[in-house]
Amino acid sequence: MRIAILGATSQIAKDLILSFSVEKNKHLHLFARRPDEIRRWLNHVGLSEQYPAYDFSVFASLEFDVIINFVGVGDPAQIVAIGSAIFETTLHFDEMVINYLRLHPECRYLYLSSGAAYCSDFQLPADPYTKTTIELNNLKPENWYSLAKLHAECRHRSLSHFSIVDIRVFNYFSHTQNIHSRYLMTEVCYAIKFRGLFRTSSVDIVRDYIYPPDLYKLFSLIIASEPQNTAVDCYSLAPASKLCILRAMKDNFGLNFEISPLESGLVASGIKPHYYSLNKKAAEFGFEPTMTSIDSVIGEASLLLGDK
Repeated sequence: MRIAILGATSQIAKDLILSFSVEKNKHLHLFARRPDEIRRWLNHVGLSEQYPAYDFSVFASLEFDVIINFVGVGDPAQIVAIGSAIFETTLHFDEMVINYLRLHPECRYLYLSSGAAYCSDFQLPADPYTKTTIELNNLKPENWYSLAKLHAECRHRSLSHFSIVDIRVFNYFSHTQNIHSRYLMTEVCYAIKFRGLFRTSSVDIVRDYIYPPDLYKLFSLIIASEPQNTAVDCYSLAPASKLCILRAMKDNFGLNFEISPLESGLVASGIKPHYYSLNKKAAEFGFEPTMTSIDSVIGEASLLLGDK
């Protein structure tokens, strides 16, 4: 099976490439705006002889059975920095893939979306009936990322004759992530590693971290399924509140944290009190998660920190 990975420099893409590398029947072709960075990474992980890395100029000339699109931004700091330009970036690469599908309609397309596509305030977790809460006449900078994902998904549903599955990731934490990035868990691990103090607001939030092998399982099940045009949400066995996660990190790794009554941290796409999903559409593909959020973050943190 010939699989194109677009945006191969992304963290989730790299983790997926490592997971696919044990499958001899999966022939990956890696694409990035900085292919030399991918080649250096492939050499670092011992896969330089296994997969080619290209820039996007040759994409249309090759043949694929599956295309997986990771192009975009994930780090909250990058989301803030790119602002409304996320629309152009998302549309450009999505249109490139759709043009490819028009010439190769049998090809499958998996798009890495986000829970943010719900455009919800997440006062409650998402479910199959969640409605958007964007104020069209009062758009804010933190809306751009969510709207770009929503726009892409709307385009995909309108192309119902193509096999397109949008995979909405809510929260993801891997031991391979850059500890200097601006996510809750990387900031927590940074504080542990460098014996610092992690400060956070007293406002509790609930998050659902999918275990990296479970996400790989979901991708594999979708690729192996009958062609469909739909969207699925990622989920673990159970979500966890921020305070529960912090207590677990304190108990397991000695995290020193301080609760402040004021809001703190980087808010890239709006405050989301219950950023997870009760939409179990993925179960229709045979997906059953194996880890809870707490177990996932403890396990990945153990590998990242090298403490256990």
